[in-house]
Amino acid sequence: MSMGYVQKIVEKKIPGIYVLSLKIGSNLIQDMENSFFMNVNDQVREVCSQLAADPHLKGGYNAMGFSQGGQFLRAVAQRCPSPPMLNLISIGGQHQGVYGFPRCPGESSHICDWIRKTLDLGAYTQAVQEHLVQAEYWHDPLKEEDYRKNSIFLADINQERGINETYKKNLMALKKFVMVKFLNDTMVDPPASEWFGFYRSGQAKETVPLQETSLYKEDRLGLQEMDKAGKLVFLGVKGDHLHFSEEWFDTTILPFLQ
Repeated sequence: MSMGYVQKIVEKKIPGIYVLSLKIGSNLIQDMENSFFMNVNDQVREVCSQLAADPHLKGGYNAMGFSQGGQFLRAVAQRCPSPPMLNLISIGGQHQGVYGFPRCPGESSHICDWIRKTLDLGAYTQAVQEHLVQAEYWHDPLKEEDYRKNSIFLADINQERGINETYKKNLMALKKFVMVKFLNDTMVDPPASEWFGFYRSGQAKETVPLQETSLYKEDRLGLQEMDKAGKLVFLGVKGDHLHFSEEWFDTTILPFLQ
């Protein structure tokens, strides 16, 4: 299930649609390496430049992000309002971060093991934050203060250090923010993060839904207002991380692109 495959489905089912498949780097190998080792803030800047330079998108576009691409594209929506993002579809994105790294995509075990060890040793040290993508959305519910102070990406886009009114205004400009959660996910810890929920602070057993988080109650990102306006869409699909059928994709996701 590659991005190329997804692009072909969309182009086949919606004739005449223009699809830009984002790539960070000059080839697929660089793109994959960057998904582990390139500072996410730099990746977001690069994507904003690609979008701004594409004349096909100047009237607005729909964005679809898979796994960590979900929260990265949300950062694009919050930071780069031109061209305007119309709908954001996050498929398995981890919007409150992760606290665990059970499996990697493709299970390249030596990279996985190295990442786990690095996260355990010092996820919030400057060197790790700047050079390991997964550390930038690592959210330790037992060290909330460290997370708020030292997370260079997720804490910023989730308004953990103060309110950036521009982020809030830009996110609220979306017509729909669609979040897909995989109901049998063994890769994302906790899976509740795919619907913007997370562990209750101070422990790592009990999770709370978005509506019970301070982010929602204080409405730091405008999510409460968006929810009341019917702009948030929560979809669940049976299966492990990024496991879905073409039929489900056609009937459930494609309508948001039309």
